[in-house]
Amino acid sequence: MLNYVKTVLTKVSFDALLFEKELRKAIKVLIADEINELKRWCYTSFGKEHEAILNRCFVAA
Repeated sequence: MLNYVKTVLTKVSFDALLFEKELRKAIKVLIADEINELKRWCYTSFGKEHEAILNRCFVAA
């Protein structure tokens, strides 16, 4: 499931609203270990362009 989420986030990363929507959905369905891995991957991959979104989504997770 984590690889699927990564693929989706990569494909929607051009649109901030869509990226946030998909990230929030992903956080709801993944288990804690996967969320931690997703968090690390997201900050590495999208930290520069979507840092505010990542901070909002992962604070609540």
